[in-house]
Amino acid sequence: MKQTAGFVNNVFKIGILAIVLGTGKLSAQDYKTGIGLRGGLPSAITLKHFFNGNKAVELIVGSRWAGFSVTGLYEISKSNAFDVDRLDWYYGVGGHVGFYSGRFGPFDEQHTAIGIDGIIGIEYNIEEIPINISLDYKPAINFGTYFYARGDEAALSVRYIF
Repeated sequence: MKQTAGFVNNVFKIGILAIVLGTGKLSAQDYKTGIGLRGGLPSAITLKHFFNGNKAVELIVGSRWAGFSVTGLYEISKSNAFDVDRLDWYYGVGGHVGFYSGRFGPFDEQHTAIGIDGIIGIEYNIEEIPINISLDYKPAINFGTYFYARGDEAALSVRYIF
């Protein structure tokens, strides 16, 4: 458990360093890359990068159930949700791998979860400051030691955008 806490702590430090060192200007697309914190399930660091117009990849490194998980998502963003400038909605798919220890479902030992994820969310890019706020819902299906679906992952994220 101490190793997991140390890993998450190091990832957090790297994220803060990237924010401090990150430079760039907002473009007509609002932003190219954003890094920040995800509050919800799982609590995490999130990195989102647009690589082709409205297409992005998001990496979520989080902590939950006395362990951690890494999720990668491919997302498509649609501009001006509800006819509001800088308010976008997005959806996507991806996968995750998680490493947990302690009591998790019927397991009392270490457990590895591998699965697929979906995501749907809405985000707002603040024009005056380089901050992005998003709210999402991220269901998942796990394969591995045993099969189960999770529908409890939702979060509010705040990212520094550049």
